[in-house]
Amino acid sequence: MPEIVVVRGGQGERVAERVRAAHPEVVVAPADDADALRTATVVAGHLTDDEVARMPRLAWVHSWAAGVESDVGAALRRRASVAGPEAVTVTSSAGNGAIPLAEQALLLMLMLSRQAPRWAAAQREHRWERFTHGELYGRTVGIYGYGNVGRELAIRARALGMTVVGLRRRPAAPDDPVDRMLPPDAVDELAALSDFLVVAAPLTDRTAGAIGLRTLRELGPAGHLVVVSRGGIVREVDLVTALRDGIVGGAGLDAHADEPLPTDSPLWDLPRTIVTPHNGATTSSTADRGTAIFLDNLDRWLARRPLRNVVDTAQLP
Repeated sequence: MPEIVVVRGGQGERVAERVRAAHPEVVVAPADDADALRTATVVAGHLTDDEVARMPRLAWVHSWAAGVESDVGAALRRRASVAGPEAVTVTSSAGNGAIPLAEQALLLMLMLSRQAPRWAAAQREHRWERFTHGELYGRTVGIYGYGNVGRELAIRARALGMTVVGLRRRPAAPDDPVDRMLPPDAVDELAALSDFLVVAAPLTDRTAGAIGLRTLRELGPAGHLVVVSRGGIVREVDLVTALRDGIVGGAGLDAHADEPLPTDSPLWDLPRTIVTPHNGATTSSTADRGTAIFLDNLDRWLARRPLRNVVDTAQLP
């Protein structure tokens, strides 16, 4: 039987047309046709648990997200963990948002260093206020989770004259644009070295809650925390305490433990805190790069070659 592919999501029909053009031997089924869905072997996009349970031929699911924890429900996790005819491979679009998230991290670092909200407030009040602010040159950025985003950030930070310290499981490679690479258990050391501690790691069982008050104390009142990957890595109750008590100098937060950020969250109103609505990677180029990853993987799937960005669902929180 031919491969039956279903493409869902905002660019679904455009991607489906590209699949038809590249692989006329593949059947591209309607995204919301229940009968067609039951026969699908490949799905790009989100599936509910009920849908997964009714798809005996399903073999591969690609998520348009880089972090798939909210895209992979219990039924899909179960089938990703078994062998045999029920087994399903899950892949992600990891890397699609690396460039804009690195830019978002730099934006938040600059805003914190230069106290940009003071300028915004003065403009609203038609008040001419000049003050002495910081600069990034000569400062140290510590990157918690040196992966796709971390590498793009390191390249840009070095161009601004910053020192770069990364943290990941593998040691630094010769072409990594870092001054030092620390192992995963050295998060407190990373914070102590950093003027800006940037969280760029995925949310996993290992990283969930990994940054708490002890690490924030190491960052100190001259340091700033920036979160651009996933909420839940930083314990937000500890972060609120650290910001209220001046334990850290400030925070720029694009990812949050609960999203949308609840209207009664104290993070909205804390001093030296910048909140953005998990919007850092919302660019058309991010979507285009995710499409390219899926289409490349489809070529690999049809040629029976190894896929990119295979997700170990056992590591998801």
